[in-house]
Amino acid sequence: MTSTQPTQATQAASIAPSASPWHEGELTMQRSVGVVERMAGPGRNQMSRTRMPDQHREFYAQLPFVILGAVDTEGEVWATLRAGRPGFMHADIAEKLTLELARDPLDPADAGMEDGDGIGMLGIELHTRRRNRMNGLVSRQSGERFHIDVTQAYGNCPQYIQLRQYEFTDAPAGPVSKLAALDADAAAMIRAADSFYVASYVVRDGKKQVDASHRGGKPGFVRIDDDGVLTIPDFSGNLFFNTLGNFLLNPRAGLVFVDFRNGDLLQLSGRAEVILDAPEVAAFMGAERMWRFTPQQIVRRPAALPLRWIDVVVGADSGASPNALITGSWEDAAARLKAAERSTQWRPFRVGKIVDETVAIRSFHLLPDDGAGMPGVAAGQHVSVRLPLASGGTQIRQYTLSSAPSDAFLRISVKRQGLFSDHLHTTIKVGDIIEARAPSGNFVIDASVRRPAVLLAAGVGVTPMLAMLRHLIHEGVRKRYQRPVWLFQSARSKAELAFGEEIAALVNAAKGGARHVRVVSQPDDDVEVSGRIDIALLKQMLPFDDYDFYLCGPAAFMQQMYDGLRAMNVIDARIHAEAFGPSGLQRQIDAQAEQVPLKPASADTVPVLFMRSAKEARWTSDSGSLLELAEQRGLNPESSCRDGRCGTCRTRVLQGEVTYVKTPEFAVADDEALICCALPAAGCTTLHLEL
Repeated sequence: MTSTQPTQATQAASIAPSASPWHEGELTMQRSVGVVERMAGPGRNQMSRTRMPDQHREFYAQLPFVILGAVDTEGEVWATLRAGRPGFMHADIAEKLTLELARDPLDPADAGMEDGDGIGMLGIELHTRRRNRMNGLVSRQSGERFHIDVTQAYGNCPQYIQLRQYEFTDAPAGPVSKLAALDADAAAMIRAADSFYVASYVVRDGKKQVDASHRGGKPGFVRIDDDGVLTIPDFSGNLFFNTLGNFLLNPRAGLVFVDFRNGDLLQLSGRAEVILDAPEVAAFMGAERMWRFTPQQIVRRPAALPLRWIDVVVGADSGASPNALITGSWEDAAARLKAAERSTQWRPFRVGKIVDETVAIRSFHLLPDDGAGMPGVAAGQHVSVRLPLASGGTQIRQYTLSSAPSDAFLRISVKRQGLFSDHLHTTIKVGDIIEARAPSGNFVIDASVRRPAVLLAAGVGVTPMLAMLRHLIHEGVRKRYQRPVWLFQSARSKAELAFGEEIAALVNAAKGGARHVRVVSQPDDDVEVSGRIDIALLKQMLPFDDYDFYLCGPAAFMQQMYDGLRAMNVIDARIHAEAFGPSGLQRQIDAQAEQVPLKPASADTVPVLFMRSAKEARWTSDSGSLLELAEQRGLNPESSCRDGRCGTCRTRVLQGEVTYVKTPEFAVADDEALICCALPAAGCTTLHLEL
């Protein structure tokens, strides 16, 4: 787990004067995702703005409540909600916002609202999902109102906000209580929450720069650990990193949870820690990172707000945030972590659905059937499938996934050709069990890259391309950036173009970010192009640009496209191809491409111990691969391609070192070997394999 801890030099939360609108904590977070240069413009245009735009002034005037962040006399930060009839906030000039709010000694944040104090403010309209933020300094002449002199004013995106409509109530507030730790009622309130608000701050140029922000997700997205610490997934946002950047320099945090049904507030002040990398981050769908909050002070204020909210339902829409709905849950993350522990094992998957995509291609939707969750997957990867055949024996095949990482199932789409696929088509039915290993492979796509992607698919080679297309469009919705993508799909006839309706829906959802070109060799007036995918077609259809190309299809098609692209001076690193099976490419490696030389194979006899089988052998240069050596000793390790492409034979190396005659297509961990093509490396005196 990689976490970020404040150093002794930064724990005072004081920052030297700087011309940059971003402080070092925010820049550190931006560096972690590679967006420092991209955020320079928003920094100049928004974070340096010391006046409210007219639309912000109008917006604040129509709100019935506001979220404020303030720092008390002990230096602890608190988040709070304060309410009033619309108009209680108004801005006569763009540089100053007036809040008609009386002092409230029951609110722990109130002590940080003296004249000259730093304050953070978030205005949010739940029934429209609009929100804007402002930071500034308190200007106070009386206890009935105060002003905020603007130091930063900027807009915020509408993500992760549940639609809610408010009404005022005259119900009296209940007695305030201070808790030493979360009790059952407080814990229940947090676990039921689909949102909360967080305040943080740093000291900059001698002044407290306070920030107030919103966090949202599915109900239950905040986990309470056994020690009372809260763990919160951090989803894709505006990349400003005001809150987490503040935490890096000053780990103080204030949280406030709202019970929208009765106006209760639960305010917590304590310490925060940012988690940039951990197994749970990868397992929690939609999480980019996480942070932990340790409460040190807890205040419960029943019916503190004179407002009550009801969830808004729009037709069939529950009003839940679409962005929140595509995130995961802690239960799902735990199941995925359990699945990760079984990544090298064969697992049972139940066939949940079977769909005929064409006359020859059938899709099988697979669901875990062993109590663990979905395995981790990258768009474009494949799975190894193991089945007993009616003719006797068990066979293994690899199929690329046509499902995306965000899908709640694994989908293989199989063309009927050969004994194994014939068995799938004719024998397997819904409810049957298919054994599969965790997805693997290096033929994957990165949705965050700005360079357009061109997917070239022939026949059933469309399956990984569909997974990639689904992934790019899902990530476009989640992160509000759609990587431009072209899908060229070819088949003999229109009837053999698989997934037509699904692809059309995806292209429509991409809102201009995706283009689908259908190509058939048999002329058809209802298809854009008659003929084949070739370089001439790409020159005709693609605008001049720098692209990443992805190839999948028959071996001859892939080699022809690869050679044609290289002839057009497309560098090898820009051409990606499906690696497993017999369709590997003969590549022309660029001279400038850095290649790590392989160690030579041992010239000596090397003792090899197969530890699980309690067998030993002696490898010599005449023994062939380690797989062949194992077979000579009567072992039957799982394998398929026997050429380092599929990963079926990967085996842990417990002691010693292996090498290869040529670098395998399939990448494995440092402590693993593809024994179908691995040899003991020079200098290896003894080799122990987990077989």
